[in-house]
Amino acid sequence: MVAVGQDGWAGMGWDGWQDADEVRLRLEQGADPERWSGGRPLHRAAVFGSPGAVAELARWVADVDAVEYGGTALWEAVLAGRADNARALADAGADPWRPLIGGWSPGRLALAGPGPGLFAPPEGEPGLTDAEHATAEEGRRLLGALGSFHYEGIGLACVAGIDAREAVRRLEAAPADDEEMAELTADPYAYDLEEIRPFVGVTTVPGGCVVTQPWGYAPSMPGVHTRLSAGTVSYGLYANPKSGNQGSVARDGVIEGWDLHPSGRPAPDASAEEVLASYLYRLSPVAYCCAFVGLRPADARAVVGPPDLWVELPERDYWGT
Repeated sequence: MVAVGQDGWAGMGWDGWQDADEVRLRLEQGADPERWSGGRPLHRAAVFGSPGAVAELARWVADVDAVEYGGTALWEAVLAGRADNARALADAGADPWRPLIGGWSPGRLALAGPGPGLFAPPEGEPGLTDAEHATAEEGRRLLGALGSFHYEGIGLACVAGIDAREAVRRLEAAPADDEEMAELTADPYAYDLEEIRPFVGVTTVPGGCVVTQPWGYAPSMPGVHTRLSAGTVSYGLYANPKSGNQGSVARDGVIEGWDLHPSGRPAPDASAEEVLASYLYRLSPVAYCCAFVGLRPADARAVVGPPDLWVELPERDYWGT
């Protein structure tokens, strides 16, 4: 039996949530169906578990639509792209059309994803607006255009409404030597990172430009952002290998968002637009940053190179504004 005062899920690893028999055994031995390590087991299983484990847990909970951090277990399954678990929850009585974060229901959010037929809309359900449908279509195009690439360690700034040459002018950057850059980009980690921090690539794309650095955070420094964003908006990303994706927003020369989590789970107070973006670009932070400012690249070259221009930033304090 599970000891008094414990929730009964100690030692439950990823494989355990995949195993319906393991889940059933723990529940029969006294594991708490409502509590797991400060959260709800059903929400955990909705994202990481198997449909069988989800169905088993759903039989034990008091409310299959219980809310945690603004979302139900069904919401979490849809947001994570787990259509199999979403169906299991709906079969267990979860409500696909209950409005949650940003006014979205799990069922309406699923209409914007790759499986719009996941749930049958009830009579009177309006579905997606024309604007939401267009956003979803562009999301699918953008993800396809960028494709898959290793982005850990990359820094970038996506800037709306200006081209590469205007970005260089605003940064007062100087052209980099082509031969030196060829050597540097062949093996950037052979250099001291402080020595090569000033070098960034700049590329014009439909809708604006991308400032990128495949080996560091320079494009997302506040002093770069504020200069780039005069009269427009810039979204910065540093895919920190140690702590995860770090996002920031500058608008018209002012930092308005810092320590953001592009493509992460939407916060309970997220707007409808933020929820849709988080869903469309789940685990795709580069696409999220492009979409945020309205960039429409045709491929990943602006991010992974070669850029239109390699330039060297002038020496200054970039951690101020």
